[in-house]
Amino acid sequence: MNLQPTQLEGCFIIEPKVFGDERGYFFESFNQQKFQELTGYDTVFVQDNQSYSTKGVLRGLHFQTGQSAQAKLVRVIKGEVLDVAVDLRAGSKTYGKHFSLIISEKNNKQLFIPRGFAHGFIVLSDDAIFQYKCDNYYDKAAEGGIHYADPDLNIDWILPHEQLIVSAKDLELPRAYNFGGLLNQ
Repeated sequence: MNLQPTQLEGCFIIEPKVFGDERGYFFESFNQQKFQELTGYDTVFVQDNQSYSTKGVLRGLHFQTGQSAQAKLVRVIKGEVLDVAVDLRAGSKTYGKHFSLIISEKNNKQLFIPRGFAHGFIVLSDDAIFQYKCDNYYDKAAEGGIHYADPDLNIDWILPHEQLIVSAKDLELPRAYNFGGLLNQ
């Protein structure tokens, strides 16, 4: 497993060592001990989530607040997505900045997103199966979000606006979000 820091403090790209031959391939997608040694995070994941989406589906930008904040380890099982993390931690050197990464079934990259970040992704392939681990249980009362087209973030979602498929709920998320102190991190 290789670890590469991103420009966002505490957010890491993780690349597994893939063993392939004429039969196919094998890789260890997660190892708690190696993860902790490489990242320095003593994170215990308690919930796995998976979604299926078609090209242009944009999910996000979502987060959980307060005691329900979640760290995530995301990966793509099928297809290709642009994954985006936004630092919402007041006082962080990278506060208000975002990072994006193409994750696919071919590159097997994973992104670790610590607590205090918003997260979203858009499907670039015909369809995608997206899987992620969370270190805290989902709490509807603690959910929050930022509109994907927030002008302060200016995220390049790669696909043209007319190709985006966004839920009604995500379309109602606030723009020009007041990041300050929201997550109590």
